[in-house]
Order: sequence, then C-alpha cells, then structure tokens
Amino acid sequence: AAASCALLAPAAGAFVFRKAGAGRRRPGGAAQGRQRWRSDGRALQKLPVHMGLVVTEEEPSYADMASLVVWCMAVGISYISVYDHNGIFKRNNSRLMDEILKQQQELLGLDCSKYMVKFANQDKADQVLNCQSTLKVLSPEDGKADIVKAAQNFCQLVAQQQRTYTDLDVNVLDNLLSSTNGFPDPDLVLKFGPVDSTLGFLPWHIRLTEIISLPSHLNISYEDFFSALHHYAACEQRWGK
Repeated sequence: AAASCALLAPAAGAFVFRKAGAGRRRPGGAAQGRQRWRSDGRALQKLPVHMGLVVTEEEPSYADMASLVVWCMAVGISYISVYDHNGIFKRNNSRLMDEILKQQQELLGLDCSKYMVKFANQDKADQVLNCQSTLKVLSPEDGKADIVKAAQNFCQLVAQQQRTYTDLDVNVLDNLLSSTNGFPDPDLVLKFGPVDSTLGFLPWHIRLTEIISLPSHLNISYEDFFSALHHYAACEQRWGK
C-alpha cells in the first residue's frame, strides 16, 4: 500500500477471533441473523462504500469468502472486490459465484431478492438487475499490469494526436483503468493472512484506503467481520495529513 495508507494491525483487545473450526453463522437461526445484520449496518457511524477482501493465504476457501461477500451485502456495502494474489478466485469465478448464490439463500432466506448481487466481470453480468451490491473478482493482472496497460493506451492516444502529454492527470488515468471501471476507490480493505502486504491489490486505488489485517479468512465468524467494521467506523481518517 502507498505510504499514506493506514495499516491497522489488530491491537490487543481490538478484535476477538474465534478458534479455527468455529461456525460462521450466528446463533439463533437465519431470521435472527438477518435482523441483526440490518441493524448492525445502520448502527455504524460510517460504512465503507467499497470493501476490498484480500486473501494472502495459499489455499483460499470459497465458502468462507462467500460468507464475507454475503455479509457485506447484508449490512449495506455497495461495492465489493475479492482478490487473491494467485488469481484462484478469478480463474474459478463460476465456482465462487455459485457458492455466493447458495449462501444468499441459506443466510438471507426469503429476503434474498432484496440483496441481489451483480457479478461485474462475469460474462452474463446483465442477468441481474436492480442490484444492491456489485462484486468484482480481481487478480494481480488487475493491479500493476492494468496501470501499465493504461499508460500504453494513453501513449497511443498521444501518438495519434488525440491527446497531449499535458492532459495526463489523476482523473484521466482513473478513466483509463479498466479493472475498476465504475467502482469508487476502496474505503476499507480486509487483508487475511500472515503476509504484511496487499500483494499487488489495486496499488493505484488504495492511496487513502484503511487496511485492517486479520489472521485468516478460514472459519471466520460474523463477529470477527463486524468487529473489523466497527474498528473502521471508529477510526479517524486524516487523509495523509
């Protein structure tokens, strides 16, 4: 992450994580969970508009990542990016989407229709309308490589005299980047795993992003997830000052 990013390592007492093997779902059934998720989202002082879920572990879990995505949807996060540095989720995009749809039904039940998700980089992205949340699955090729491609495209426009070199600014480069077209910059990134790095996740876009490190996404509980959101809501963002 850029120097201006705040890397928030879990301080003593800041987060309480369940041991591996603990259930992901809240006690009391899906109906109680749905009610709690809605009230939790409203209770936070601020909620990220765009959440990045970055896995640095070698063996990502489709079920656990799907739970995280559905929880993001349930509390009201509009944009979600899923990333692992090996590109496993992106190569197996349909498997992840199937798991998300399955858990939508399991966790949201009859409310599922209120929490539809648009798969922004799936071939049939337009099959879901009136979406509350939009999901993109990213890999390293959407990071530095996308910046290189954007720079090449700009140089080509200059060579064709459609642009001049003085036209290049932050907004122009943003528009040339394809991986997050239509997405705002991430407000919050949850980084899972022991590696103290985002491993290439959207380096241009996380200049002012809050980054919270969690030990693992495996068997993560909703309490862990909401604790991180609460930590984000309470932190003071100085915007590099």
